[in-house]
Amino acid sequence: MQAKQRILLVEDEEHLLEAIKLNLELEGYRVTTATDGKKALKIFKEERFNLVVLDVMIPEIDGFQVAETIRLQNSEVPIMFLTAKNSSEDRITGLKKGADDYLVKPFNLEELILRVGNLIRRGLKSDDLKEFNSYTIGDKTIYFNSYELHHADGNITSLTKKETMLLKLLIERKNEAVSREQILETVWNYDVYPSTRTIDNFILTFRKYFEPDQKHPVYFHSIRGVGYKFTDTPT
Repeated sequence: MQAKQRILLVEDEEHLLEAIKLNLELEGYRVTTATDGKKALKIFKEERFNLVVLDVMIPEIDGFQVAETIRLQNSEVPIMFLTAKNSSEDRITGLKKGADDYLVKPFNLEELILRVGNLIRRGLKSDDLKEFNSYTIGDKTIYFNSYELHHADGNITSLTKKETMLLKLLIERKNEAVSREQILETVWNYDVYPSTRTIDNFILTFRKYFEPDQKHPVYFHSIRGVGYKFTDTPT
C-alpha cells in the first residue's frame, strides 16, 4: 500500500483551515495543521513533509519568514502560499522567499487541489534528481546537507547546524546587509536570543575558515548598527 503524501497546512482562520484540511484528506493526503508561524516551524523540524501550504498573514512569525526559514533547512520541499495579499510586489516577495506557487484568496477549492497535486508530483519526481547543495568560497566548498566544509588540501571541517544555516542565509543574501533581527528570526527561530557578541563570534569563525587575511576581510563584513554582509566576489 502506497504511503500517503504529507502536507503541512498553516492557516489561522479556523473555518478555512478545517475546510482545506477536509478536502485534502478526501483526496488521500495526510494533513498536519498549524495556526501560527512559530508552531509551523517547530512541526516542520520534527516531521517530514511533501508540501507546505502556507498563509502569509499568520501570528507570531509571518508566512514569508516561515518560508525563508524552511528554505534554509530544506531546499527541496515545495511551498505554496495561500494569501489575500495579491499585489505583484507580494507575489515577487513570496517567490523570492522560496515559494513554488502563490494562490490568492478567495480561491476555488478544486484549483487548490489541482495545484497541490502538481506540486507534490513535481517534488516526488525531483527526489531522484536532487541538486547537491553546495557553495564554493575561494578554495573551500561548503556542503550544506552534510554540514561539512571541504578544504583544498582534502581536509574536512564539520560545521554546526547554526553555522550552516547562518552561512546559507548570508550567501543567499550575498552583497546585501542582513540585520541581526533577520538572523534571529531565521537562524534561531526566536527560541534563543543570542547576544550581538554571539553572532559576532560566528562571523569571526567564518573569517577564520575563509578569509586570506582575517584582519582585512573580503567575504564576511560587519555593518555597524545594522548587521552583517557576505560579499560574493572579493575586491
